[in-house]
Parts: sequence; structure tokens; C-alpha cells
Amino acid sequence: MPNFLCIDAGNTFVKSALYADDNAEKPLLFDVSESDLPNEHFIQNLFAHGKIRGAILCSVRESTDAIRALLQELRIKVLVLQSNTASPIINAYRSAETLGPDRFALAVGMAMRFPGSNCLAISAGTCITYNFVTANNAFRGGGISPGVNMRLRAMHHFTARLPQVTLPAQVSLLGYDTESSMSSGALIGAAAEIDGMLARYEAQFPGGFNAVLTGGDAELLLPHLKSRIFADPFLVMKGLHRILRHNAPYLFL
Repeated sequence: MPNFLCIDAGNTFVKSALYADDNAEKPLLFDVSESDLPNEHFIQNLFAHGKIRGAILCSVRESTDAIRALLQELRIKVLVLQSNTASPIINAYRSAETLGPDRFALAVGMAMRFPGSNCLAISAGTCITYNFVTANNAFRGGGISPGVNMRLRAMHHFTARLPQVTLPAQVSLLGYDTESSMSSGALIGAAAEIDGMLARYEAQFPGGFNAVLTGGDAELLLPHLKSRIFADPFLVMKGLHRILRHNAPYLFL
């Protein structure tokens, strides 16, 4: 059975996943790269699982020329996710043309996971984004705030004396020096923000909703959250796969 390739070119990493056509739960292959392209090992093994029917590219970068050139070289047809791309859910964002495609992919992934329910996807990466989908499959928007590492960099950049800090493996609530205090404020402060946002959504939508945390910093934040929340590292990829399958009958004949 033909497979589908999903590529998410974020601000920091290029994430790539190869899915079987009829299975979006677990990718056949998954890759995270710090360069402009997927890692060589991933590329070399792309066709080991059979023919690739098509690819979808989701990007918040200024240029994806290298990825497009690679797909052309591999003779893989690609759908670039844009605001006017056909989708299985309604995009009710007021300025759809300014919406990050990764946020919309999250929304589609949530609607697929929790059909007929209000749901909130929280992505913790370069920024923390809150993405709300209503029970009638409409993406309504949400919120955007600085991510954990952006908070650390901002404190260093906009002050004269605060150092540049790399988040340690263990962060405690009570910082014992300047660096650990900054780490506490950035990580545990972000967790407190997420808890607070969840409480506000619960108050505004008393009928209940499902929430999922994803993104590169999800595992760092989870131990510090008071709220019970699902975690899904592949939520963007699942949304991309769903959008690609929605468009495949028209694009990849």
C-alpha cells in the first residue's frame, strides 16, 4: 500500500514522518533534524516501506527551497500547506492568511482524535500556542506566548546583567542562584501559565473539553503541570497526514 510523507519545517527543527496510507497512529519512520533537510539516514530509508504516494510540507520558515529540491529529486509530489488548502475542518480564524500552518495542522489532529468534542491543542516549542477546535469541527484560534527558551534568551537580551542560561536537566521551584532562578521562572512559570490558561478555558466552556500537550518542550513541562492533560508528540504529523489524505484523491491520481 502506498505511503505518505509529512514534513514540518519549524523555527528550530525539521521533523519528518512517513505514514502508511491508512494508519495515522504511529509513523513508519520519524526524524528530527537541526539542518534544512531531514537526516541522511531517514532519506536513505524512505522507500524501504514501499512506494510514496505524495508528501505534505508545513513550514514557518522563509525558505524551504532545499526541501522542495530534495522532493523533486526523489520524484515525490508535494502539497504545500497554505491558508487555502482544502481541509476536513473549518478554518474560522479571522486572519487565516496569517495563521501558522503548524497551528492549523494541530487543530486538524485534535479534531481527528476527539471528533464531536471541544478540544485544545497546546504546542510548547519556540512559542507556546493554544489552539481551540469546537465540537462542530471549527478552528477558532487561541493564544501565542513565548516558549521556555525564548523566555531565557529574552531575559539575557533585554537586561544588562542576566546571563544566557541553558535549561538544566532538573529545575526546582526555588532557585538558589541567578541561573537556577531564571530556569525556575522560565520553565515552571510557563507550566503555571498553561495551568492558568486551561482553567480559563474550563471556565469559558463549562461543558468540558479535551486538551493535549505537544511540542519539543512538552516532556520538560509535564512534570510541573497541575492539570491532567494528554501528551502526544505526533499531533502535528497526524494532522498533516489527515490533510494530505483529504487532498490525495485530487492531487495524486
